[in-house]
Amino acid sequence: MTDFTSSPVTAHDDLIDTQGGRLFVRRWQPANAVNADASPIVLLHDSLGCVALWRSFPAALCAATQRRVIAYDRLGFGRSDANHDTLPLTFIDDEPTQGFAALRNALGINRFIALGHSVGGCMAVHCAGTYAEACDGLITLSAQAFNEPRTRSGIVEAKALFQAPEQRAKLEKYHGDKARWVLTAWTETWLNPAFKHWSLTSALEQVTCPSLVIHGEKDEYGSLRQPERIVRYMNGPAHCEILPNIHHVPHRESEARVVELVSVFIARHERFAYFI
Repeated sequence: MTDFTSSPVTAHDDLIDTQGGRLFVRRWQPANAVNADASPIVLLHDSLGCVALWRSFPAALCAATQRRVIAYDRLGFGRSDANHDTLPLTFIDDEPTQGFAALRNALGINRFIALGHSVGGCMAVHCAGTYAEACDGLITLSAQAFNEPRTRSGIVEAKALFQAPEQRAKLEKYHGDKARWVLTAWTETWLNPAFKHWSLTSALEQVTCPSLVIHGEKDEYGSLRQPERIVRYMNGPAHCEILPNIHHVPHRESEARVVELVSVFIARHERFAYFI
């Protein structure tokens, strides 16, 4: 594989209008892309995440794949406008026709590759299934296929941890005065008894594109049953990578390895004409 790690990458910020408020978007563009029209990689962040918390990963991914990379803050997160509503229990199912649809419309995105971390991976699955004819590939990082006891116990521990002022300050650094809403949206949704039996199975069955499922061996929010179930129920070619000694944030804990896995995955399917 060609080494593009030193290739120049430019980044551009935008705000796009939606019915609920403005969404913050950042786009990374390879300066010397061989195929400027290749489908972009769209990143969907986790429950406490935002564009800034992807850190150096999008630029590294852009340089390695020579594709545009696009990330956005969902309403209520990061630099997007506040969300004044309680997060509905259907929030994962809703994303393809809400924030993600607004992004596609505003930026004129036709075909795409969806990449999501944690709950963003669940949303990426829904996007891949909802827009099956337009989705060229799907990558999940530490995604959940169901709400298992390990998921809930990890959230209970995190909820207690964020009672400390210094931990709340970390959230406020990225979400400002929306930090309390962000934390509550995560903990009170996943710990809601009505959400206990949530499952991704029906959405997985709608996925027909090639998929790469990445999961950390020591993920504190999901056992290895999670990636096993994701791969089992997909209706397209799927490959699973379990990363030894990695926890819930593989793209931060082992960025180079994740970039390599994604780059090889895309290059392999490009050769077989899955991707445009």
